[in-house]
Amino acid sequence: MTTPMILALAITVFMIILIMIDKLPFGAPPLIALLLMIVAGVIDIKGAFGGFANPTIIMLASFMAIIAALQKTSLIHNFKETMFSLATKGGYKAYILLVVIVMLGTSLFGTGSTAYYVLVIGLLSALPYNKHLPPSKVLMPAGFAANHPLIPFNTALQFGIVLAVLESTGISPNVDLFKFAIVNLILSLAFLAWCLLAYKILPDHPIMETSTKDVKEADKKSLLSRKQEMVVYVSFAAAVIGMILQSKIGDRGYAITGLAVIPIFLAGVLDFTEIRNQISAPIIIMSAGVIGIADALGSTGLTDLVGVKVAEMLGSNINPFLLVFSFTILTSVLATLTGSTIGTVYVFAPLAIATCVKLGFNPTAAAVAIVISGWNGHFLPIDGMPALIMGTGKYSIGEFWKFTIPQYFIRLLALSAGALLLFPV
Repeated sequence: MTTPMILALAITVFMIILIMIDKLPFGAPPLIALLLMIVAGVIDIKGAFGGFANPTIIMLASFMAIIAALQKTSLIHNFKETMFSLATKGGYKAYILLVVIVMLGTSLFGTGSTAYYVLVIGLLSALPYNKHLPPSKVLMPAGFAANHPLIPFNTALQFGIVLAVLESTGISPNVDLFKFAIVNLILSLAFLAWCLLAYKILPDHPIMETSTKDVKEADKKSLLSRKQEMVVYVSFAAAVIGMILQSKIGDRGYAITGLAVIPIFLAGVLDFTEIRNQISAPIIIMSAGVIGIADALGSTGLTDLVGVKVAEMLGSNINPFLLVFSFTILTSVLATLTGSTIGTVYVFAPLAIATCVKLGFNPTAAAVAIVISGWNGHFLPIDGMPALIMGTGKYSIGEFWKFTIPQYFIRLLALSAGALLLFPV
């Protein structure tokens, strides 16, 4: 290994440690790592902070503002009311419908939306004990359902990261958005199948004593006018269309997403401060920062070196499914342990891509599966969503693992198979 390789690796490990100890604001560790790499001479300023001019990041930042506007609409309010009503009725059919409705809501908010899963868990935690559908039976599957869109058209964040990691390894990305959505659908259907089977093994106990009246009063109706809501819906549709057309019209597709924010501002749905806060959200800073880290690892030759060594270790006869599945496990485990999904994905996806290239495989399936796998660990209650589910639902670790460990392997198996089916090697 050369000196630049060693320095890049050491700084990357230092960044991961900073993320793990969680003492700095989210998004700060990659910025510190980039500055250290500049001082160490690993990469120049333009390369280090190039992620902030990345078209994918521009698109993601704009979409964050549009999602914030969508949360103010009556559509989302009605969704909350429907979910609450189903949970109070009880029964297996209500259980199924509740999980499905949460998954439909995820389609709007996108995978891994903190605001959305906190909302879902908060509503269900307030349910009084019902023998026909105890809150403890529904909170865990419905909580994790907030990570699985049933109509996966809002996959901008993950899709953008797939393009970014492919670009960071010098590969011109040619990822069809529709096929990417189908991979997400396969994953979601596998999760739903597990939820249907797991109903009988879920525990039966009360969660907390909170009146449903208090919860409903806390969830006030949208203050947007009908005209404002229409503006939000049209802007959302325009943004999605722009992302779909990106593969045909290039960066102009990303620009359409940015332009879709303007009507929201002019209609008074979000003021400039709200929009500014969304487009400079910590997740955007993290995403832009780790692109520079990935570029630095690639420019030193470290990514290619790891790819060669892993390829040599695996041998030339490795089954593509085993290769992709192994990397999804590695990525999801480390994302769970570090608590940084995006940071982990940006570190390990380029390594997997380089390995595929050295073995003569098309790396698209690996990139797709590995990026999505970062949001599909959850077998340990040490990250935001699983920790909140276990704590709020008052589950023992045994009750938690009885649901989450089978869920973990079912999802990754379906994800690996779906990625290879839609993006053959």
